[in-house]
Amino acid sequence: MLLADDEGYQDIGCYDGPVKTPDIDALATGGVRFHDFYSGAANCSPSRATLLTGRHHIRAGVYGWINDTSQRTHLLLRENTLAEILKQEGYATAHIGKWHLGMPNDKFDKPTPDKHGFDYWFATGNNAIPSHKNPRNFVRNGKPVGKLQGYSCQLVVDEAIDWLDTKRPADQPFFLNMWFHEPHAPIAAPDQIVKAYGAIDDPAAVYSATIDNRNRAIARLVAKLHAIDKPENTLIIYASDNGSYRDDRTGGLRGRKRFNWEGGIRVPGIFFWPGKIPPGRVISSDTPAGLVDVLPTVCGLLGISPPKGRHLDGSDLTPILIPGEKKFVRHQPLFWHLQRSVPIVAMRDGPYSFVGYRDFDVPDALVFKEEWIPALKKGTYTNYQLFNLLDDPKQEHDLASQHPELVAQLKQKLMRINTSIMSDGADWHLPE
Repeated sequence: MLLADDEGYQDIGCYDGPVKTPDIDALATGGVRFHDFYSGAANCSPSRATLLTGRHHIRAGVYGWINDTSQRTHLLLRENTLAEILKQEGYATAHIGKWHLGMPNDKFDKPTPDKHGFDYWFATGNNAIPSHKNPRNFVRNGKPVGKLQGYSCQLVVDEAIDWLDTKRPADQPFFLNMWFHEPHAPIAAPDQIVKAYGAIDDPAAVYSATIDNRNRAIARLVAKLHAIDKPENTLIIYASDNGSYRDDRTGGLRGRKRFNWEGGIRVPGIFFWPGKIPPGRVISSDTPAGLVDVLPTVCGLLGISPPKGRHLDGSDLTPILIPGEKKFVRHQPLFWHLQRSVPIVAMRDGPYSFVGYRDFDVPDALVFKEEWIPALKKGTYTNYQLFNLLDDPKQEHDLASQHPELVAQLKQKLMRINTSIMSDGADWHLPE
């Protein structure tokens, strides 16, 4: 699993972006690329919780961006993560890169990646500090490693290659969860790469160079994977945790990171598995998918039963990836809820984007406060807006007033999902 951090819908080459990413593009050419692929949320921690669980992040205990020193919040131990599922099936598991789902500190004891199914981990609690260059905040299996020399994307691939070569049991299949830091700020990249995109001190050039550098790191990792075994034996998935913070990298979509508009939640989505997934296909806009679908899809592709007695918000994309007699049916519309976003809720149902604004008083601040949970759980929404993304991908024409019956139907669907999710949400505001 290759996850970018804050990469926009139109950053990389195969999505018509300005950055040279031949090795990521090769995964798209050799596999399937989704035109409309979505993050689990419009910012970091919640999206990652959704990816690992196949469930809306609030069900998994994560309402918003996690600040480890001011919140008890973390990915709940009760959740069945993809790593735990695969570990039970005999897979060796490793998490390498950014985590941001809770790390222990002097104030709060939180579970580390090994408590969520990863045999081995090398991670930062949040961003690389002081930047992508020479980070000093990596932790390996619970022990800080100190200052490192190099760039984050190359360092995590070095770690992954070392794990593949010397630490994983050679007779086991493996799940390697690579969560890169790039292009999340604070950014840094080698000067020679930056110069290919502009001046050394141009933020846009440095931003592009971080993605280019990460592509080069991915090239090394893919080469190692193919050296270990035939390409036909490895499934590779590529995506981003949310949209870009740069308005010029959303492909002209409305909004950006933190907003439940298309620019904040639509991201690249690539599935590569030679010999299993037919290559060279682009899944059109009328079949949206997202990070919430990763867990059920991996289970479907590998013939593994998903967690029993656990509601999954995502759907198995296998009938799309490997066309056959079985027809793909999404059992529930894609849904987003983020306290920080305006609009606070969004839903994708067929061609329609349906958004709503909060009808209650909760700030849209970056750092989530657990005291807001009761208001979120009982909150209602107003000023619903409707867009047909097949005709209006930039969400410029609100159709709500023209289709009151459709709005009523979509509102009912949205509230049904919302009620279910909120009933599962953790009560972090209550005393332990």
